[in-house]
Amino acid sequence: MTRTDLEALLARATPFLDVRAPSEYARGAVPQAVNLPLLDDDERHRVGLTYKNQGHDAAVALGHELVSGEVREAREQAWLRHAERHPDAWIYCWRGGQRSEIAQRWLAARGVDLPRVPGGFKALRQTCMDVLARAPEEKRWIVLAGRTGSGKTDLLRTLDNAIDLEGRAAHRGSAFGATDRPQPTPVGFENALAVDYLRHRSATVVVEDESRTIGRLAVPEAWHGHMQTAPLALLEVPLAVRVANIEREYVTAPLYRGIPPAALYARLSDDLARIRRRLGGDRHRRIQDELDSAFTAASGHGAWIERLLSWYYDPMYDYQLGGKRERVVIQGGADEIRAFLAAEGG
Repeated sequence: MTRTDLEALLARATPFLDVRAPSEYARGAVPQAVNLPLLDDDERHRVGLTYKNQGHDAAVALGHELVSGEVREAREQAWLRHAERHPDAWIYCWRGGQRSEIAQRWLAARGVDLPRVPGGFKALRQTCMDVLARAPEEKRWIVLAGRTGSGKTDLLRTLDNAIDLEGRAAHRGSAFGATDRPQPTPVGFENALAVDYLRHRSATVVVEDESRTIGRLAVPEAWHGHMQTAPLALLEVPLAVRVANIEREYVTAPLYRGIPPAALYARLSDDLARIRRRLGGDRHRRIQDELDSAFTAASGHGAWIERLLSWYYDPMYDYQLGGKRERVVIQGGADEIRAFLAAEGG
């Protein structure tokens, strides 16, 4: 398959049957991949040791011995169920070699013909890396900026020409940004962004202004570097609206999803403690006292949120914006920015 063929395979949301060992899959996969291994981790380890000590033929013989009888039947049945649900699935292993060939052959013997990816996951991964590297040069990019709590992510998700970095990272990109979902692996994050780009149909890519890292994940180097020079759309929202947005997203929504108040309080206090040095001891104590009051005396969360924005996030934003002003192509409220970005889709 050519690079273009592999890109098309990724772009059309192909369901993949990943027959690598679970530990390989856990380090990263491509979107739409389901892990149904030929060998589990222990079996793969034993086969690998045999290959090292006794050679190829002995390793193959051990593999067939380990995956035989009821074990083989169970794994074939899992593959058959996947193929029934996804008749357009493709099979891959690490390099598109023996494991995917065996799975393909065993399925064919059961009357199911699924293609396998030449080069396996390694080829798909390289394709994704190539896409990430060239993406900044292929389209116009606009970065959506604005103060914390402006609703940038909400606005971004209404646009057809946007790529949601925070959504893919399962993190909101700040000291308080952890979500209820675990973050993906770096490999999985990068692969998902590459696939998002391959499916992107507009002439302009819109992304949210981000630091190099989102939680524990890094924005691809080529993307982040380009974002430092791309035009800026600056979303401006009154402080009171921003406070309400923060309370809704970081307090009301988690409580509505069933997070116990004590657990949410502990999470917010831990997040606040992480920025104590930057805040300074006195300001940290003042915000912590107001956070305590919000949970114990039901005094409302507006006070500590407003102080956190005014003392921490806004000064940091103002400093960073100072070096970006010349890149601003539009600034205004949500409706104005949305209309501009939608029109830039091309």
